[in-house]
Amino acid sequence: MPKTVQEKEHVVIRFAGDSGDGMQLTGDRFTNATAVLGNDLATLPDFPAEIRAPAGTVHGVSAFQIQFASEDVTTPGDHPNVLVAMNPAALKAELDSVEKGGTIIVNEDAFIQRNLEKAGYTSDPLADGTLEAYQVYKVPMTAITLRATEHLGITKRDAERSKNMFALGLVSWMYGRPTDVTLNWLESKFGGKKQILEANVAAFKAGYNFGETTELFATTYKVKPAPARPGTYRNVAGAQALAYGLVAASHQAGVPLFYASYPITPASELLHELSRLKNFGVRTLQAEDEIAAANVALGASFAGLLGVTGTSGPGMDLKAETMGLAVALELPMVIVDVQRAGPSTGLPTKTEQGDLLLSMFGRHGESPMPIVAPYSPANCFDAAIEACRIAVKYRTPVILLSDTFLSNSSEPWLIPDVGSLPAIDPNFAAGPNAGDEFMPYLRDEHLARPWAVPGTPGLRHRIGGLEKEDGTGDISYEAANHERMTHLRAAKVEKIADDIPPLPVDDPDGDAELLILGWGSSSGTIRAAARRVRRQGKKVATAHLFHLNPLPRNAGDVVTAYPKVLIPEMNMGQLALLIRGRFLVDARSFTKVQGQPIFADELEAEILKVIG
Repeated sequence: MPKTVQEKEHVVIRFAGDSGDGMQLTGDRFTNATAVLGNDLATLPDFPAEIRAPAGTVHGVSAFQIQFASEDVTTPGDHPNVLVAMNPAALKAELDSVEKGGTIIVNEDAFIQRNLEKAGYTSDPLADGTLEAYQVYKVPMTAITLRATEHLGITKRDAERSKNMFALGLVSWMYGRPTDVTLNWLESKFGGKKQILEANVAAFKAGYNFGETTELFATTYKVKPAPARPGTYRNVAGAQALAYGLVAASHQAGVPLFYASYPITPASELLHELSRLKNFGVRTLQAEDEIAAANVALGASFAGLLGVTGTSGPGMDLKAETMGLAVALELPMVIVDVQRAGPSTGLPTKTEQGDLLLSMFGRHGESPMPIVAPYSPANCFDAAIEACRIAVKYRTPVILLSDTFLSNSSEPWLIPDVGSLPAIDPNFAAGPNAGDEFMPYLRDEHLARPWAVPGTPGLRHRIGGLEKEDGTGDISYEAANHERMTHLRAAKVEKIADDIPPLPVDDPDGDAELLILGWGSSSGTIRAAARRVRRQGKKVATAHLFHLNPLPRNAGDVVTAYPKVLIPEMNMGQLALLIRGRFLVDARSFTKVQGQPIFADELEAEILKVIG
């Protein structure tokens, strides 16, 4: 039957199924095809917290959400317009998130009594009225996939594993996604496994053709490309962008990159990405534990390499002593913290912004460290370069605060001109700096001490965690010297504020009563909520912190310029505590600690409440 084409400005789709159903792969492939069409997009992979939850249970549901649009996209969307549910557990886990009146596409073959019971249903939701408020399409995905692949001679189990490609083909047809992107990827992925390749291709084409020929679907949807700056784009996840930024910083400094870490969710992906980049001179080490990883990275910095270590919250606890040692040694080092929900093991696959106070104060003694926090997946590239630049220039360990949402989600990235990247000069010590004597703690105009590579003639000096004498670097127990060195280390970090841009403020009319101040991955939500409120005629200003320690010089002027300040965070109000304490403003917190990003409609409601 003829199909009608309906144009939409934006669409939010959520794919959900068992961990073994390939939902992350399905979402990733749909995302790449969407990026090729020029839509702006943002994604949210949502992994189950249990590694091997029983198949068919709600605890084992894996999901992938994407919002794509013909306009600027800042979040993966609040509520899906479309849910693709591969089994009853996926439907039960995700139904409450779908907008009322939205579209639900289910694999009806999976809705058998045994699967319904494992998902906790006492009756069939496809028949008992549970889905009355939605537009439901029941598709026999498994049966059609088996028929499409039966001539290939593969096992039933292998054929059924291709049903995610059927779902991808169907949704690709519904939204006019190009097929060649997926088919080319399948060829490159499974080219050496002929039967697996043919099964996935057959399932994908079966899904696409089903949409085109069935009378079940009468409408396809078109989303025009979004306006974008000229240039070359690629879809990039935060972990990829962070890895590329570290490599770029290494290149700009002319110093080899050394990365050491211990496997931990969700930071492990950074190790995986960097281990693939050996052709850029990257050296990676999977250490035996978090403490060893930090120590090895610091040792690499002492040896004249760009030493980086990465982890998540529990690993930061273990690395704390080495970070304090790095503060005392005053060596360049970057510590990447991909934050996850805590405390302790917490929710390993869920996102949170709970480590800001840990990064500020989580070491014994007075041991300040600079903190940089990316605000989007693509911005992880810039944050990595900035963290390395500060570390090298000021001879200090630097914390880079990412999080699970930023690391796993993706967006289009305008690949920068390499010539525009900042220069990073390691300025290694070449010889004695005080007559015929080398003074390892004689400081330059940035209060940075020399970076002296071991083995360089004339630069022998002592390192270690005991307090150093100002200038000579000899061990010192003198009270006055300790106080002087403590103030010097703090002043060096504070001096970085002279080297970073002022905090920009988005206040279109210049007379807003309310400032929304954020940091990290809340940026997209803040922009989306502010846009919605402004469309209602309300006036709000927004500002977002990229440098958290030290703060930009004008941060105090910004927060005191507005009668009301609202700080949304995925924690219990950590930035709000810092802002209130430092600038004595009555900053108001809006917090969420559910392992999920703050949704734009949640923040919109809070903004309207504060405005009154």
